[in-house]
Amino acid sequence: MALIVAINGFPVFVATARLAQKTLAPTRAEVLALVAAPVHPRPALVALPVDQKLTKKLIIGARGSPLSLAQTQTVVAALKSSRPELAIEVRPIRVSGDDLASPAQDLGLKGLFVKEIEKALLAKEIDVAVHSAKDLPQDLPEGLILGPVPPRASVMDALVSLKGFSLTNLPKGAKIGTSSQRRAFLLNLQRPDLTIVPIRGNLQTRLNKLQDGSLTGLVLAAAGLERLNLLDYPQVVLPLERFTPAPGQGALALEIRAQDAWVKKTLAPLNDEPSALSLAVERGAAKALGAGCQVPAGASAQPEEAGFRLWLMMTDPQKQKGYFSQSLLEGLDTVPKAQAAGWEAAQQFRRQNGLGGQ
Repeated sequence: MALIVAINGFPVFVATARLAQKTLAPTRAEVLALVAAPVHPRPALVALPVDQKLTKKLIIGARGSPLSLAQTQTVVAALKSSRPELAIEVRPIRVSGDDLASPAQDLGLKGLFVKEIEKALLAKEIDVAVHSAKDLPQDLPEGLILGPVPPRASVMDALVSLKGFSLTNLPKGAKIGTSSQRRAFLLNLQRPDLTIVPIRGNLQTRLNKLQDGSLTGLVLAAAGLERLNLLDYPQVVLPLERFTPAPGQGALALEIRAQDAWVKKTLAPLNDEPSALSLAVERGAAKALGAGCQVPAGASAQPEEAGFRLWLMMTDPQKQKGYFSQSLLEGLDTVPKAQAAGWEAAQQFRRQNGLGGQ
């Protein structure tokens, strides 16, 4: 007969014929006596400390929007591929940004889409938070860090319309919807005749405005259309050099507790080094540019054979002027190096264009 009991908090495996004669479960005293007794053949005694890492459930927190849940499912699928036995729960969390009547940048606020999720992470209600990297502030709360970075989706902005218009052949005065100050500024810079319409709502709600004729076009992140498989709408990708994306666009940020070794190890197989390094470059650049909801700025680092090509954009709304640059960053083999290089490149960009800098 085989029996597992707990002695001093540890499970103990006992195999013995003597217990087979009992029809009731043995008492603790009987088991202790049996373990100590010189029985022939001696019972097999094996201590098996419980490995919670094999049985613990990973709880993932994310916004409850369709796009957020869709991109979270890509994380779940990747984890299941590397750890089929892992139990995973996705916990949707309502955030402050879900209740806004106006786009976040109109209120001058940053972090509205992550604050409640970070609170849950710090309270150990969840194990990992999945964010759109562009929504994540540069400075994280104490005790939280960025974890592995999964492979990135498209970084590009796209002009979506029912007729497949490009930016150059849009009708004069066309109504174009966007929720981003950066996109609105760049649209006005390149097509001042357009009518820019601030919009809210999830992607499908926005796309419905094309169907009902409220808008001629929308400027959206191509990654969102890709992740929600909304590819039936004609879209024209806007060029990096004149329509520089937001830092982190198309990337996912997995935020974790700094001291949680199990979560770090569990998520490690998801890391894609080029995506992690490019995101680090952009976050470093964004900090130097002051990029946020109130500062229309862009930064996009794309891997090349020789390093990372970094596109930067900063605006001067008072002068209605945009500043653009690109440079090649080499020798970036760690996240700290990449972040430092992005910060320095953005500082140099600011100095060269009379935009301040350190």
